[in-house]
Amino acid sequence: MSTLRFRRTALAVAAAAVLPFALAACSDSDSGTDAAAGPAAEANTDASSPASDAAALTDKPFGPGCAGVPKEGAGSFDGMAKDPVATAASHNPALSTLVAAVKQAGLVDTLNNAKDITVFAPTNEAFAKIPKADLDKVLADKATLTKILTYHVVGQKLAPKQLESGSFTTLQTGKVTTAGSGGTYRVNGASDVVCGNVPTANATVYIVDTVLMPK
Repeated sequence: MSTLRFRRTALAVAAAAVLPFALAACSDSDSGTDAAAGPAAEANTDASSPASDAAALTDKPFGPGCAGVPKEGAGSFDGMAKDPVATAASHNPALSTLVAAVKQAGLVDTLNNAKDITVFAPTNEAFAKIPKADLDKVLADKATLTKILTYHVVGQKLAPKQLESGSFTTLQTGKVTTAGSGGTYRVNGASDVVCGNVPTANATVYIVDTVLMPK
């Protein structure tokens, strides 16, 4: 009996000695897991992806030319969003040559009554790149002028993401190609978007620095 009691006592002492180390090991393992998971979880929560940043960049009008758009009134972004595209463009001083050409071609109603279109709108400076004699000749030829102007119009609203690598049929039936990313886009490899994603009541406008010429 005394031998049996001795063995039981020895086992109890051993168990008592081992238990604290086992608990400590479990505690260290758990805390290590939490420590590893904590910073990672925080990093995943706080980090923003480049894709989301790019989307935010092009969610509103963007580009260096947007600085010249009036802050208030009918010519502002808010004002243009309330009017159909030809009317909206008439409130922007930088597009006065384009507006005159649209009127000369008799396209005001066509553009204003269209639904969900995209217009690549050349600035006054874009038209100024064309020699005056050539420009006057085009403005006097309604058929040629109509062909050029309708080449700047796509029959769907295009988001900036679609301009990254695209080819689109215009109302003139020709194709325009676009390329770029992150707020920098080029049309037909030669015309830069200087103020993009401008909303009007029936269209999205991308203001460009060079007149697009159909083949």
